[in-house]
Amino acid sequence: MENLVEILARVVFWLALGAGVVFTALHGGAIIWTFRDIRARSRDVLAWIVATLLVALIPLFGLIVYIMLRPRETLAEAYERSLEQEALLQAIEEPETCPGCGARVKSDYILCPVCHTRLKQPCPSCRRPLQLHWSICPYCGMNVVPQVVEPVE
Repeated sequence: MENLVEILARVVFWLALGAGVVFTALHGGAIIWTFRDIRARSRDVLAWIVATLLVALIPLFGLIVYIMLRPRETLAEAYERSLEQEALLQAIEEPETCPGCGARVKSDYILCPVCHTRLKQPCPSCRRPLQLHWSICPYCGMNVVPQVVEPVE
């Protein structure tokens, strides 16, 4: 009987030791994961410390609270999103291209400086550049004759 109690005590000891090792490994992994995750999501050192301590001092509850409160996107994702927005804005604001040669031209050019293609026509009244297909000047209201795009030699 004493032998059986001794065996059970050893089994319980090893099970408790194994459970402690597993818990310690999971807890340490959660702390490391939290630190890396908050560092990828924030530049604020105080936030790094608070989040890591929260998970370190209150193991499971702290991890759950951190996951609920952490920033939605990482700094890399925010940077990518801002680059995409900037690229979209540049595409909207990007200068026109010449239909004849594809060179970049400004919106107020009347002729392409590279291939001499007529890009716009000047208004006979106010001299502002007009799109070739316009039949009226939007600036002064003068009627104009629409033209076709053709290269000037």
